Amino acid sequence: MSCGKKFDTGSCVIDILKDIVDAQNDVMRDCTTSCERSIADLLGDVGGGSGFDTVPVILYCKDCKPFKGYGTKKNSGSCNVKGSFFFRVKSVDDDGCAVLELLFSDNDRLGGVEDDESSSSHHNHHRMIVDPKSPAQQDCEDLRASGICITVDLNCFCHVTCLPAAATL
Repeated sequence: MSCGKKFDTGSCVIDILKDIVDAQNDVMRDCTTSCERSIADLLGDVGGGSGFDTVPVILYCKDCKPFKGYGTKKNSGSCNVKGSFFFRVKSVDDDGCAVLELLFSDNDRLGGVEDDESSSSHHNHHRMIVDPKSPAQQDCEDLRASGICITVDLNCFCHVTCLPAAATL
């Protein structure tokens, strides 16, 4: 196959991908991105009222790696830092600065890693640390708002994946 038969963008990869999209559109027109589908589900395809309040997202840095945000919420005198790949977008300003809320599943605690401190003999309870190594290790069912928010520069990202719309609040 030559380098794009209908397009001449200056990029062989872009030209070929545009040709592929044109050919695929001739065959099948029923495809939406994960974000388009999640937004439609959030709004309710017909008549609204889906019960969903969040489109969870995964952001990817320019090096193509998924972004993991960290934060803490002080509870009962303890300060446990948690990491998540899943976010709820709270706001985006005109400069591309966004406030993201970390999302967790109740099941994430079950899959956490036991803290070395908690296994010593002078501790009577086990403290679990949620720190998945990839989005595939983090449970995306029954996501819940954490109250842990971070601020990011959206210009640092090159890709976004939307998870199915959810009721997180």
